[in-house]
Amino acid sequence: MREHDEMNGHEHTLETTETGRNRGLVIALLVLLGVAGVALGYGYHQQTLVGHLTAQQSVSDATISQMQGQLSSVTSKLNDMTAAQQAQAQAQAQANAEKQADKKTSASTTHTRAHRPTAADKRYKQLQAQLAEQQKELKDTQDLVAKNRTDLEGNISSTRDELNGSIARTHEELVVLQKRGERNYTEFDLMKAKQFQRIGPLTLSLRKADTKHKNYDVEMIVDDNRLTKKKVNLYEPIWIHTENESQPVQIVVMRIEKNLVHGYVSAPKYRPSELATSGTASSLTPVSAHVPANGNDTQTQPTINPPRQQ
Repeated sequence: MREHDEMNGHEHTLETTETGRNRGLVIALLVLLGVAGVALGYGYHQQTLVGHLTAQQSVSDATISQMQGQLSSVTSKLNDMTAAQQAQAQAQAQANAEKQADKKTSASTTHTRAHRPTAADKRYKQLQAQLAEQQKELKDTQDLVAKNRTDLEGNISSTRDELNGSIARTHEELVVLQKRGERNYTEFDLMKAKQFQRIGPLTLSLRKADTKHKNYDVEMIVDDNRLTKKKVNLYEPIWIHTENESQPVQIVVMRIEKNLVHGYVSAPKYRPSELATSGTASSLTPVSAHVPANGNDTQTQPTINPPRQQ
């Protein structure tokens, strides 16, 4: 009986040890699976962020390339005009040589004939008048080309700055942009709805928010025209040119949730008409303060509000 009890105790000890080992293996496997899941989630997040940044850089490169192509065209036109001016100078030199030859020929004629205008003199005067007129036109054109070239270079620099350095991705970065005092910034939470919501100088309506692919669809009313933007990526700026603004209005979404997006609208600080007619800076009114009455408007946000707590 004692041997039987000892054998049973030994078997119970073996079973307990085996159970402990199996439990340890299960715990280790669960820990490994958890670590793998975290790594996969972080990798997907990084891949999505890289895709968004690549798309934004592509838009910036395409815009700058277009501007550079226009600048090359203007430079080519200027070179052609310079070549035409050189050809005119050569023609004028040839005309001067012909005049000198005509003078030598006319010296051997009679005194009466010397006082008559010769055909060469008339031709020379006509050529001089044509050259003077062409030189004036060429100078005017060169001045215009130089002005257009300067404006184009300024537009390239301005576009590069707008695409690369004026987009906020968090509420803190938006506050920094607002402190510059260059534009007005209106932060918003836009719910998915068929109704339109007034945000700063724009009227918007969220139609779709895709949290998986981080993009959204939005409709807007600009100068009494209804526009639609589909599959706009997170942080991707939308530039809206209106009839009353010299600079575009910008829309940027910083967060996409289910049936909701959070972002801001950036607008010029003053209207061009106010800058032209106002005598003092104290009489200027920010653009975002001009909010017309609209029956479809559901909310007006003239200043930046802190982001909604999640």
